[in-house]
Amino acid sequence: RRHERVAPTAARARALRLLERVHIPDPELRMRQIPEELSGGMRQRAMIAMALACGPDLLVADEPTTALDVTTQAQILALLKELQRQDGMAVLLITHDLAVASAMADRVVVMYAGRIVEQGSAGAIFSRPRHPYTRGLLRASARVSHSRSGRLDAIPGAMPRLHEMPSGCRFHPRCESATAQCKEAAPRLEESGDGGALACWNAQEEPIEPRVSLAVIRAEDPIVPNPDEATPLIEAVSLRKVFESRRGVGGSRVRVHALDGVSLAVRSGETWGLVGESGCGKSTLGRVLLGLESPNEGSVHYRGQRIDTVRSRERRRLAGEMQMIFQDPYGSIDPRWTVHDVVTEPLVAQAPWDAAKLRHRVEEVLDWVGLPATARTSYAHEFSGGQRQRIGIARAIASRPRFIVADEAVSALDLSVRAQIVNLLADLRGKLGLTSLFIAHGLDVVRHISDRIGVMYLGRLVETGPADEVFARPAHPYSHALLGSAPTLGGKRHLPLAVPIGEVPSAATPPSGCHFHPRCPAASDRCRTEAPVLQSIDSRRAVACHHPRA
Repeated sequence: RRHERVAPTAARARALRLLERVHIPDPELRMRQIPEELSGGMRQRAMIAMALACGPDLLVADEPTTALDVTTQAQILALLKELQRQDGMAVLLITHDLAVASAMADRVVVMYAGRIVEQGSAGAIFSRPRHPYTRGLLRASARVSHSRSGRLDAIPGAMPRLHEMPSGCRFHPRCESATAQCKEAAPRLEESGDGGALACWNAQEEPIEPRVSLAVIRAEDPIVPNPDEATPLIEAVSLRKVFESRRGVGGSRVRVHALDGVSLAVRSGETWGLVGESGCGKSTLGRVLLGLESPNEGSVHYRGQRIDTVRSRERRRLAGEMQMIFQDPYGSIDPRWTVHDVVTEPLVAQAPWDAAKLRHRVEEVLDWVGLPATARTSYAHEFSGGQRQRIGIARAIASRPRFIVADEAVSALDLSVRAQIVNLLADLRGKLGLTSLFIAHGLDVVRHISDRIGVMYLGRLVETGPADEVFARPAHPYSHALLGSAPTLGGKRHLPLAVPIGEVPSAATPPSGCHFHPRCPAASDRCRTEAPVLQSIDSRRAVACHHPRA
């Protein structure tokens, strides 16, 4: 209406056609809803429809799938390709996910600290990268085919601040191939013979191979028992959690079933990975395990003790042993506090501390997470996103907890920073003997860091088992769809593409029987009426499915 002066009725008719084009079901209903009533995938589709409304020649897609789970991501990428083919428009895709770039791009431009350092065809960039920064990004990506027995090959250091750029090549402080020339003069972006361009004094020509260090991380001062002990450190029994909300302003009241009979047990020293689509209940489960939310039914037991029955003084002590690392390093740290204030809050909340001992503890945990002691007096806005996440981790481990919930702790970070944080969490597990629930929608990272994995769908656990076995032979059709939906570098998938049909149903009105049956190609009449229970298929794995895959 603003750009083309279209009458309201005509604009509404065009809007309905746009919603149909981006495959939003029941567009008449969706037009009357407010954004919070739509799933993340439908909101992103609506944003794409808005962008297409005036028939653009160029669509700028700025991180269009960063906050989406892998199945929704696969649907959005397929939609963008379809629309591009139909309309013949150009797409500028901005992303820090190399697998997404590999799946979508014809040409790739790699930027560092405000400058283009390499560009070329997607095939050339991903098979024969020449700039050390491009090569470092590719090495830092955790892939399903990589070994789980070592550390990711992270790029050392951090991106320079935009007001403190180094002289010469801006990458030279982090480059293993840097020379005196790199420090003195900035290389110009010059065309190469294959149609690409490069800005580097010491271009690399040899094929790239992922370098994963196999150094074993040993516990220096373990706090917890042997991870193979039978007694779990934390156990959930038949958890049910229902939230009540309203449909829009002044609308009818609805009940959202976030958890529907979830049971799990995490052993001491273990990292338990939790994956699933947005809205499936992962974060709610983490908050219930920590006692931040109370279940409507079921119970949580920590070291054999039911946490909702402990007295307030004991509950405060338990809070020191159970901590959380949040997803957003920008929103989870008070910008008015110094790093010292942020890190010490959970300590002084439990007991009085001597000032000198408190300062020593802060400097100790900052050293553990790779930050200098001088960071203690700085504020959060003075740090990069990766450094802020390190501050959040320092806060979580300051009380030397035994159990940590890491809720999407690396999903908002770029590849090189993500690899550093994943390595840091592995180091801390060895140093402190941490037991963790690692929640993420990045399947490659979950596999790399987890001992066991649970797959959630619409409030229920549908499969559990050792990480390698679940990734190699997923038994539940939904697990197979998740793994098949994940984009990979070079386009070679770990499993055949099997994106589920349609959108995740609303947790306010979940389907009868198996919650996955409306989207499952193997669904039968039994699936529509009878909910499967999670049961063992061998000594190490369990699945909730009437027709598990062999």
